[in-house]
Amino acid sequence: MNLLLAPESAPFFIAAAILVALTVIEVMAMVIGFSFSDMLGDPFDSHDGLSWLFSWFNVGGVPILILVMLFLGIFAICGLLIQMVASHTYGLLPASIAATLSVICSIPLTRHSTRAVARIVPRDETYAVDLSDLVGRTGQVTVGPLDQGLPGQVQIKDTHGNWHTVRARAAKGEVAIPVRTIVLLVDRTKDIFTAIVAPPDLQASAETPTTEH
Repeated sequence: MNLLLAPESAPFFIAAAILVALTVIEVMAMVIGFSFSDMLGDPFDSHDGLSWLFSWFNVGGVPILILVMLFLGIFAICGLLIQMVASHTYGLLPASIAATLSVICSIPLTRHSTRAVARIVPRDETYAVDLSDLVGRTGQVTVGPLDQGLPGQVQIKDTHGNWHTVRARAAKGEVAIPVRTIVLLVDRTKDIFTAIVAPPDLQASAETPTTEH
């Protein structure tokens, strides 16, 4: 406990506190019908000059929010371990030195962690298939309801049989489309799709992530 409260450990305590806060916000956001990670947008759209960095960290394989949370957690753990070892040898390191060492350790560990997480987190369609290939396909609303405000999420299967999670809004004139509704993607703007409730014949034949074959 003394190590956690020591001024030399402040950067790692703050990182852990931010991680807890982000986790709580994301859970609360999903409860009320949208994902906080969607509000961060697509890093490739507004930061083309940094696309190589996002790619190196496997952004696209995992959402940007997951990347941030992984880094914060690893940074906090590495920093506390560094200070723990230091406290048993020469004494606690200055916060700036400990934080620098922790960042050096956290960068490669975060990269490897995103690769592991990407195996269990649905891939963003932007980096898996051509966006135009998904227009005209049906999927199921998983985060919603879909309206003309913040985008929700739809799970959809591509022509290769792979499932993707895409962001979507309801078309103009459509009432709010609730979760678990089968929708038809009819248009897109960048990586945000426009959806309508699928006609009955398409709903009858639509596949969902829980469909068994």
